[in-house]
Amino acid sequence: MAHEQLPKHQRTLASGVPSAPPGTIFVLAVTGGVTVRPQDGRTVRFGRNLPDVDVCVGVDDIRVSRQQGVLRHRQGFWWISNTGRSPIRLPSSRWLFSNDEPIPLQPGYTPVFVRGSRHREHLLEVYVAGPDGGRPALRPGDVTEPPRTWRLSPDERLALVVLGQRYLLHEAHPQPLSRQQVAEQLAELRPAANWTVKRVEHLVADVRSRLSAGGVHGLVREEVNEPVGNALNDNLLRELVLSTTLVPRDLDLLDEPPEPLDEPPGR
Repeated sequence: MAHEQLPKHQRTLASGVPSAPPGTIFVLAVTGGVTVRPQDGRTVRFGRNLPDVDVCVGVDDIRVSRQQGVLRHRQGFWWISNTGRSPIRLPSSRWLFSNDEPIPLQPGYTPVFVRGSRHREHLLEVYVAGPDGGRPALRPGDVTEPPRTWRLSPDERLALVVLGQRYLLHEAHPQPLSRQQVAEQLAELRPAANWTVKRVEHLVADVRSRLSAGGVHGLVREEVNEPVGNALNDNLLRELVLSTTLVPRDLDLLDEPPEPLDEPPGR
């Protein structure tokens, strides 16, 4: 059987994949995923209609096509094609439309975003095993050890995902949201949690202080050039993303239904 189902506990591909023959592809969405070994002609179809695709993405969003795209192996590469109506966004804000030529995927991790309704984007994670059977082949200067991840509380993770959602969407030139924007979105997601601009400011400052004490440079005013602007939070978010402390799958937190406010006690 060409397609093997990924384990149910596989939450993300951003931190790597199990050892596999070079060229093996791993494809994961929130509903599950598959892995396929390389062979010319083999395909992985993705889209909204589960019976007709191998990986289901955007199952509740009718703006996503029933068969949105195809990953096809030929000439030693996996190529991604858009066969649906909605555009597909690749890293560095590269767009792939239905009439575009297929794009070859390089070894390693590639987040793919399918445009949906109401400004939603649905994540499809793709990982192509490199020559060493897992990660891409090392190059001079590459880090040879897994990145150090940082412990975050649930409230810190949620607030930082809201603050840094443009980074997790792999926009070309991301910037943090403003404190006001973060507080407003958090208040919608968790109306009972008393999110305010001051609370957001203190929480983010606490995380910056903790990471600075742990050796991360550029998180305190004395370490950056004036004007400071967004530099401190930009450096914080880049560290969290590059260390895989925050990964694109964390954007699922923003799609969770708002928590209901507690009902007042009956009289």
